[in-house]
This record gives sequence, C-alpha cells and structure tokens, in this order.
Amino acid sequence: MKSKNTLKPKKKVLVALSGGIDSAVSAALLLKQGYAVEAGFMKNWSLTEGLVRNECPWLDDRREALKVAAFLNIPLHTFDFEKQYQDKVMQYFFKEYKAGRTPNPDVMCNKEIKFGLLYDKAIQMGFDYIATGHYAQIKNNKLIRSVDEFKDQTYFIYNLKKEQLKHILFPIGHLKKTKVRQLAKKLHLPNANRKESMGLCFVGKIRLDQFLSQKLKPKQGNIVDTKGNVLGTHKGTSFYTLGQRQGLGIGGNKGPYYIAKKDVKKNLLIVTEDPHDKLLEFKEIHISGVNWINAPKKYPVICKGRFRHQQSLQDLKISKVKTGYNVKFKKPQFAIASGQSLVLYKGKECLGGGVIV
Repeated sequence: MKSKNTLKPKKKVLVALSGGIDSAVSAALLLKQGYAVEAGFMKNWSLTEGLVRNECPWLDDRREALKVAAFLNIPLHTFDFEKQYQDKVMQYFFKEYKAGRTPNPDVMCNKEIKFGLLYDKAIQMGFDYIATGHYAQIKNNKLIRSVDEFKDQTYFIYNLKKEQLKHILFPIGHLKKTKVRQLAKKLHLPNANRKESMGLCFVGKIRLDQFLSQKLKPKQGNIVDTKGNVLGTHKGTSFYTLGQRQGLGIGGNKGPYYIAKKDVKKNLLIVTEDPHDKLLEFKEIHISGVNWINAPKKYPVICKGRFRHQQSLQDLKISKVKTGYNVKFKKPQFAIASGQSLVLYKGKECLGGGVIV
C-alpha cells in the first residue's frame, strides 16, 4: 500500500540554454519552483564568413552554457541542428533577399528550430515542457506580451500553435530586463556579466552585404529619382530594403535619400528625398501564411499590429479574402517591405500574424 505522503514526480522541463543571461536565469528560476530541469544547447551555425568578428560564436555560447549547467548542477544536452538550420532558415533568408523581399530570419528560426525541432525533441524525450528565455507570457492558453514592453519578443514567436502553449514556459516574461540582470548577479550565475547577444539568430552580428554575397552575386544597376534621373549606381537590388537611407553613396540637397521602390526586373532603385512620398506610404497591404494562435470568430477584425519589432502598435482592420487577408491601417505607414511579418494584437494578447506580400 502506497503512503499518503508519497510525493508526486516533478514535472520535467527542457530549458533552451543559449549561454546568455536570460536563459540562465530562466533555468535557475525553474529549479527554485521545483521542476526537474535539464538544459538543451543548439548548435545551428558554425561558419564565420560575413561575420563582424571572424570567430565561432557557437563555441563561446556553448562554453558559457556548460558553465551555467555545471553551476546549476543540471544535465546539458547538445543538439546539432546545423543542417536543418541551413535548410529551413538560411535558404529562406537568401531566397527572399534574392527575390527583392525583406525576410525575418529570427521569426523563421523560432518557428522551425526552437519551437519546431527543439520542441518536438523535448516532447519525444519525455519532457512535460520546453522553456526559453523569451520575454513573453502565457496566460489562460493565450500568448501575452511581456511586462517589459521594450524587450517583448512576441513579435518573433507569433507562429506558435495554440496546442503548443500548454507545453511552453517563459520563466522571465513577468520580469523586466533590469530585474533579470539583478537576479543573475544575486544568484551568482557564472555568466551574470555577459553582454547581450546581437545580430542574426544563432549566427551573430553580420555585415549584411558580405553575408549575402556568399550566395548572391553583385549586379550593378542605376539609382534613379522619381523622375528617372540617374543619381548613382548600386550593387544589386537584393542588397537593399525599402525605406533605407544609409549606404546608398548619394547625397541629397534637402536631406537624405530614401529607397522608395525596388524594381527587381529592371534592376533599379528608385529614391526620394521626401519621407512622405506616396511611394513610401502604405494604407493597405495584403498578408499571407497567417497563423492564428486564437482564431477570430468573425471578420473583419479590429485590432492593432506592428510590422517591425519594437514599433509602436498601429490601429488596423483585417478582412479575410480568397488569397489571404487584406489589412487596412487607420494611418499611413512608412516603408512597409514585402517579406516582413505583420503581427497582430488585441490588448496585451498576441493573436498571431502573417507575412506581407
């Protein structure tokens, strides 16, 4: 006969340990909360071509992850997803730029790698949850913005499925970044003073033109104004994005020139000195590949959205059509580029999002 005092087995959590402070504090908090915690480190990229620093970021990251795992006395699993990252994230990255669009590899990385491959691996290994250091929250089976609005990362994880939410934990989503740093020092974590990682997801800080040139060949063309006057030359439309004003090599009389349009077929960059030029202002767009975490019961939907991380939320109306969804903004928006993600919100809740056509 079993004792009435028999303890229930601890819930098992696989924490995505990147070597950074956020994931380290996440692991420490879960241990304090009584979970059976193990760590998972992902090796996704080992090439150095096109990086600002000619070194392997993943080696430094894994070294830090090992230190944290040893300090917390938790097992560390290393998953080699480099081939899958190349196939699912980087091929998309280069393909989109080649087509003249502006991709978001961080969105794709979260969809295909962190909450794709790693999530599936965790469930297969018998874990009850996967946890990451994202600044986001899950409440009542809904994805909610972080308490730290500046650091909020729901923009990058809008592709989560509703059925996944019950198996995902965001241990620091209720905290501000300053508090997370304080906790790292208070807990004496070995990476407490590590600087925040910047750049492309799992790759590091890149020189975009050099990085793209690995796969895309320069193709010189003309830079023209809205009247067709030639102002200079560019090295290929793939290397530029709508609204860009730096790195054009031309100076304006009234101010900087902005890329107002990319004509991929004619290999032209059309520029303007007027940031309010009609070519740069968008009131209506179309999105496809939409993921609804909690699908609306009827259309149109009045909500808010952003097409850049940390952009202020914009009022909009979204309607369903045969080819996807039409979006009308209350106010004109500056330089919306095809390939970017539009992420939708109702109050604090992230409803989902899609890719701008």
